[in-house]
Amino acid sequence: MRLSTVGRYALRAMVDLALHEQDGPVQRQRIVARQDISSHYLAHLFVKLRQAGLVASVMGPGGGYRLARSAADITAGDVLRAVEERLEPVFCLEPTPETACPRADICATRHLWARLGEHVMDLLDSVTLAELCTQARDLAGEERSRVEHAGAKASGRRPERRRRQFSSGVFIDGAGI
Repeated sequence: MRLSTVGRYALRAMVDLALHEQDGPVQRQRIVARQDISSHYLAHLFVKLRQAGLVASVMGPGGGYRLARSAADITAGDVLRAVEERLEPVFCLEPTPETACPRADICATRHLWARLGEHVMDLLDSVTLAELCTQARDLAGEERSRVEHAGAKASGRRPERRRRQFSSGVFIDGAGI
C-alpha cells in the first residue's frame, strides 16, 4: 500500500492538532507553519476531515480547528479513510466496475493482496492520535537532548544550563510529525 501525500499530510496535521489542542482552537496558519503544508492544501484536507466528523471548525476571533473527538478515539485508519480515495494495496481489489480485474476469479495472488490490505488497515486502526502524540513528544525530547548535548559539548557548558533555553517546547512543534 502506498499512501499519497494527502494521507501523509492529513495524519501530520491531525497529530499537530492533537498536540496543540490544550491551547484551544488551532489556527490553520499555525499548522501550516509547523508542518510546512500549503494553506490551500490544508484547507482542502480539513474539509474532508470535517465531513468525516474528525475535526470541528470554530468561527470568529480566536477560532480555528479542534478535534471533534478525543485523540484517544481517533485512529490513523480513521484519518486515512477520510482523505484517501483508495487504500487497497493493488488496483484489482477496488470494488468498482472500472477497475474490475478479468482474472479476479482465477488469480492466485488476489487473496494474498486482500489479506495484506486487511493487515495494514488493522495496524492503522490500532494506532491512535494520542499514541502518535506520545511518540512525537518522545522524539522531541530525544531531539532536545541531542541538541543540548551537542551545544554543551561545543561550548564546554553543562547541558543543564542550556536546557532552560528550550523549555518553550520549540522542538515539539514539528518533531517527528
